[in-house]
Amino acid sequence: MSSTSGGAAEAFVGRPSNQPPPLVDYNLFESDAVLREGLEREGASWAHDLVDGLGRLAGTQQAIDWGFEANANPPRLRTHDRFGERIDEVDFHPAWHELMKVAIGHGLHALPWREARPGAHAARAAGFYVWSQVEGGHGCPVSMTYAAVPTLRKHPSLASQWEPLMTALDYDPGLRPPAGKRGVLFGMAMTERQGGSDVRANTTQAVPLGTGGEHLITGQKWFCSAPMCDAFLVLAQAPGGLSCFLLPRVLPDGTRNRFHIQRLKDKLGNRSNASSEVEFDGAWAVMVGEEGNGVRTIIEMVNHTRLDCVIGSASLMRQAVAQATHHTAHRSAFGKLLSEQPLMVNVLADLAVESEATTILMMRLAGAFDRGETNLRRIGVAVAKYWTCKRAIAVVAEALECHGGNGYVEESILPRLYREAPLNSIWEGSGNVNALDVLRAMQREPESVDAYFAEVESGPSDARLDRAVSDLRRELAQQEGLESRARRIVERMAVLLQASLLLRHGDPEVSEIFCESRLAGEWGHSFGSLKTGSDLKSLRSVIERHRPRIH
Repeated sequence: MSSTSGGAAEAFVGRPSNQPPPLVDYNLFESDAVLREGLEREGASWAHDLVDGLGRLAGTQQAIDWGFEANANPPRLRTHDRFGERIDEVDFHPAWHELMKVAIGHGLHALPWREARPGAHAARAAGFYVWSQVEGGHGCPVSMTYAAVPTLRKHPSLASQWEPLMTALDYDPGLRPPAGKRGVLFGMAMTERQGGSDVRANTTQAVPLGTGGEHLITGQKWFCSAPMCDAFLVLAQAPGGLSCFLLPRVLPDGTRNRFHIQRLKDKLGNRSNASSEVEFDGAWAVMVGEEGNGVRTIIEMVNHTRLDCVIGSASLMRQAVAQATHHTAHRSAFGKLLSEQPLMVNVLADLAVESEATTILMMRLAGAFDRGETNLRRIGVAVAKYWTCKRAIAVVAEALECHGGNGYVEESILPRLYREAPLNSIWEGSGNVNALDVLRAMQREPESVDAYFAEVESGPSDARLDRAVSDLRRELAQQEGLESRARRIVERMAVLLQASLLLRHGDPEVSEIFCESRLAGEWGHSFGSLKTGSDLKSLRSVIERHRPRIH
């Protein structure tokens, strides 16, 4: 009996497992033709080595482990020390700190403010896109620090004090006086329980202390992003109306500001990052910008973080497509590889097309920040945020399904990507907020609409795009019920912009598939419903363009 048993065990061990090899030890930048082309096109080829280094590190087992460990061990809040004194500390797993060291050390929080050269925003976007594929949560304080600089520059004396620390390449965690730190991080606290996105309903009060813009702030914030940061931009009601303030965690004399963390949010995703409810109990702060113009002052920060929502969504799509194309190229079913099954080819190509369209749009918008294209940036970022953040959710879900049950377990990265995907659509204004923001831009800044159409119509002539642009113009001319149609309008604006960019800069087969499906209507209501003939050669070519290579 023992002999028979041993033979069966040996036969079992030798049986092919039909499991794909881990997607590890590959260069995320080298494997991404769309990103490499975009970096060159947007004038940021000088940053090739920076992004390539990030891409190489992002594909290592060590970096992948950091992402898993940071999410398996979420931050913990300690409100008091053992003597009963408030400390309001947030403890993070060591993996979080390793992720942050890489991000800050490569300037993902400050590259455009450190490098006064063409293409700096595009270079930073490419790096942020690559490194975010490892783990998305730690990108929150990185993004907000990047976005806070242009707002802080509205107060030159504050900028001269804080910007050198905000742009330093040293990750220096811990609550200490800024003067004693090698680098600092910034967060944001705008929304309150009673108002949410309607920040003008805020009730937090700012009482002036005298000259110099100093105030004491009292009130609560329902969502305070990254409460372990060194300082925050916050909104509060001053005597002259809603205003923007810089509120540090630690005062110059070393005492803790009266910034109390009530609790950390138990979130769907983004679990490695701390989001919190906080209370200001006469917290010291200094006004940034003009009194009563708080929204106008902080909106520059919001515009930059919205760009990062687009970058984050593109990053999620790319990682999902990389996982799906890799898995299906090594997994067999019913006698042949999944990647050779005609219906799976349809699905994978459709996902790859969506990812390419989003990455090209992301790089174009980053380039608009570099070139000072204010009007295009104003409307383009809101349009792109609305649409790409929603598409990321669908792309990740379909990529997960490509794996079957293997994609539904935590050992794969897909569940984490799926939980992360809805965040970007909510952060910095949900879908309705962004759609209505596009309408406001059209009404108050008609030059932004002109910039949009100039961009869409600047490419080669294409009958499908031309018809779609004419249809959009007619729809915009119908003012009745415009608000209730805002989502439909913004969706069409985003798709037209992507189509135009693909026709100019994308892979010819990708642009053809995109225009035929998204513009000409040869498409169903889910991924994998492209209209195809019996020859799937072009679809396979698109898939190969997006499949990562392990060395």
